[in-house]
Amino acid sequence: MKCLLRWRVLGLLFFMLPFLLGGCRDSESQAEPGKDRDPVKVVKVDVVEVKPAPLEDVLVLPGETEAWQDVLVAADKNGRVEWIGPREGQEVKKGELLARIDVSALKTIISRAEASAELTKDLYDRRKTLFDRGIVHKEALERARTDKALAESDLVKAKVEYDRGFPHSPITGMVNYLHVDEGEFVNRGQPMVELVNVDKIKIHVNVPELDVRYLKKGQAVMVTIDAFPDLRLKGMVDFVSYKADPATKTFRVRVLINNASHEIRPGMIARVFFLRRMIPDALSAPLFAIMDKGGERLLFVEKDGVAHARTITIGVIAGDRVQITHGLKPGDRLIVTGQRDIEEGMKVQAQ
Repeated sequence: MKCLLRWRVLGLLFFMLPFLLGGCRDSESQAEPGKDRDPVKVVKVDVVEVKPAPLEDVLVLPGETEAWQDVLVAADKNGRVEWIGPREGQEVKKGELLARIDVSALKTIISRAEASAELTKDLYDRRKTLFDRGIVHKEALERARTDKALAESDLVKAKVEYDRGFPHSPITGMVNYLHVDEGEFVNRGQPMVELVNVDKIKIHVNVPELDVRYLKKGQAVMVTIDAFPDLRLKGMVDFVSYKADPATKTFRVRVLINNASHEIRPGMIARVFFLRRMIPDALSAPLFAIMDKGGERLLFVEKDGVAHARTITIGVIAGDRVQITHGLKPGDRLIVTGQRDIEEGMKVQAQ
């Protein structure tokens, strides 16, 4: 009986052996390393090779356009305005008559002065003849000469006063504004006509003390006008102040541009581009490629499919590029896109 029971147990074990072995194999296959792990992440990036290239150090400063000449002609005589010549917007030449002020009362004074001058001249001529003949003394001749000189001086003075009623243009330019109308009474010193010459335009900018050393008279510059965004104008440094503004510690610099078409008007916002220096073999990178992590500026470079972070020092900023003075070397493969998705030592795929 016991033998029969033993054989039944052995038979049952023999029958279940294949199932037990299959379960072990399944457990072993599930325990194979790497089957349940995620594959290593590879980030696609764009790279450019770092090469030395010239870089311009440009200083851009704002300013306001001004007329080359801006003159306010004032009345030089009290009186009523009888006539106004050129109107607003018209061009005038230097010396052209602008207006007439009533000075008719001065005509009588001029007539009297002319008569007095003529009389004293005749008297002097007669006494000179008598003196030459020895009939009159030298004192009488000198007195006649003095009277003649005084009368001539009074005539000149009367004519000057008369001419003050006829203001003339001191420059060639445009009438920008008339301050008086015909028939209006004006006093001496009262503004009458505003004249501007815009054949050239002045632009004044305030240059920081650290940059003024790069500027000198005659230096070429580029100028843009906000009102004409597509316009690029050639200008020239006309003056560099020798003394700084005590409040701002900046130096006043005057730039001139030609304006033959009169397209640029005084009062417009301008921007002046000064070339401080040219860096012939600069290593540079796009501004957008630079990362700021923990207060450090970083760039990523790719080498053998791995990203490496570089701590950098920047120099000149020119447009959308920045000079890298420390942290890059020629031949580095700089990562310019995808750098925000990577860390030091990550695998990358350059496209």
